Amino acid sequence: MSKSTNIAMVTAGLLAALFIGALDVTVVATAMPRISEDLQGMSLMSWVFSIYTLTTCVTTPIFGKLTDLFGRKLVFAIGVVLFVLGSVLCGLAESMTALVLFRAVQGIGAGALNPVCFTIVGDIFPGEKRARMMGVFGSVWSVAGLLGPLVGGYFVDYVNWRWIFFINVPIGIAALVLVVIFLHERFERKRKSIDYLGALTFTVSLSTLMYALLSGGEQHPWDSPLIVVLMAAAVLFLVLFLWVERRAEEPMMPPAIFKIRVMNVANVSGFLAFSVTTGMMVYAPVWIQSVLGHSATGSGFTVMPMSLAWPLAATIVGRIMYRVGIKASVVFGSLVVLAAGVWLAAMTADSPYAYWVGVMVLFGFGMGFVSTPSAVIIQSVVGWEMRGVANATNSLMRSLGQTVGVAVFGTIFNHYVTTDPGTKPELAAGMHAIFVLLAAITAANLIAVLFLPGHAKVMAQQKSH
Repeated sequence: MSKSTNIAMVTAGLLAALFIGALDVTVVATAMPRISEDLQGMSLMSWVFSIYTLTTCVTTPIFGKLTDLFGRKLVFAIGVVLFVLGSVLCGLAESMTALVLFRAVQGIGAGALNPVCFTIVGDIFPGEKRARMMGVFGSVWSVAGLLGPLVGGYFVDYVNWRWIFFINVPIGIAALVLVVIFLHERFERKRKSIDYLGALTFTVSLSTLMYALLSGGEQHPWDSPLIVVLMAAAVLFLVLFLWVERRAEEPMMPPAIFKIRVMNVANVSGFLAFSVTTGMMVYAPVWIQSVLGHSATGSGFTVMPMSLAWPLAATIVGRIMYRVGIKASVVFGSLVVLAAGVWLAAMTADSPYAYWVGVMVLFGFGMGFVSTPSAVIIQSVVGWEMRGVANATNSLMRSLGQTVGVAVFGTIFNHYVTTDPGTKPELAAGMHAIFVLLAAITAANLIAVLFLPGHAKVMAQQKSH
């Protein structure tokens, strides 16, 4: 079979794997009211999402390093098997406690899917073709965001909510077969030194931090002894993790990776930009429904332009970024995101619905120009042996940005909304304060990307790898 056919088959498998991971979040959110009703566990509903986020974040860098040590195919297979197994168990769950436990298994598998898929793309596609494919792969999340509510709604209304999990089985098996059979990789097979102590200290540090962020301000006050102890433990184990990494033979997260300016800028930008994305996705629908008085369907349609503009921009920039310059592409996207942020901060209760559509289009288009080149350049400045770690680190920073964003925005919102349910002026004031902060974060993101090296330097680093 020809090389091009093999690549096409692997690409199809990777897209399928990435799609089920991306679709899962929106599908489960749509079905959650029915699930919590059937399993009688409304109090645990938030943990169905939180545990998935926690296990995904913790395992992403670990799988990234294992990818560099043992090859892409093995780690991809482990990730898909765990995700499919977790999906089957979730579909069979008879209690909310069991569902939360099985979502943790699913999240561990998801921790491999995203970074390993993008790492394989970086391996099999060179230069400009890699940029075009990154645009395609980046679009998967937006397509999943559009289809998720429709798929979830259909299964809940006409089939059974358990099928939102079972549908992952045939797609996951197809992805596994395509990649395992058609991906041919060569790497030096030798005895590997696994950084167990680094993985342990990292897991404890990130788990305590994530639990504090996910439960602080809701289940526990931010100044409660539990949250303070969790934050202190997170800092302590982070210091221990950094100490271990400096001495490990094969560090889970090599300190050298933090000496690469492109990586540092891309990670800071990913953290900032994706925290804004979460704020937009969570609070724009709340404004549309609570302040403007539109239906839930209307608020859903408001977010849709962002999901359409993002993949369009990702496809465009994937084709032109090597001609106009990588830094120029990211800076342009950051400027567009800043424009959306400023427009958002200027919103008032009297602003027409059409303004929201404009903001969402601007933001989605700008993010397409920010996220795709960032994913390309972090792979361009490291060799094969660090590409998995580079992708996983960037993925982790984006996820952390989303989690920290939810925590910070939720705290601000709760400061203004003092009644239950909140009054319209309280809701408007709380969300406006969040929108002003979002605009400030978009400005910080623009400042960050200005520190990217020029196109010529990035290209020179890419040629050296």
